[in-house]
Amino acid sequence: MIYAGLPYSCPDLSDVGEMKGGSPLGAGTIAGSDGTRQPSVRELAQARFQGAHVAGIAAKLKG
Repeated sequence: MIYAGLPYSCPDLSDVGEMKGGSPLGAGTIAGSDGTRQPSVRELAQARFQGAHVAGIAAKLKG
């Protein structure tokens, strides 16, 4: 098993300009106690970045 978290090269990971989920362990969102908060633009960008990262690793392993 290979764990492919969210690398530090993700620009939205180090931005502290707003409250958001996500860490080097992976993309995430802060849903709030009642679950009504939707993922922010930055949280979605982290998820896309991690998806591309995982796809790149999978392509290299397949190769």
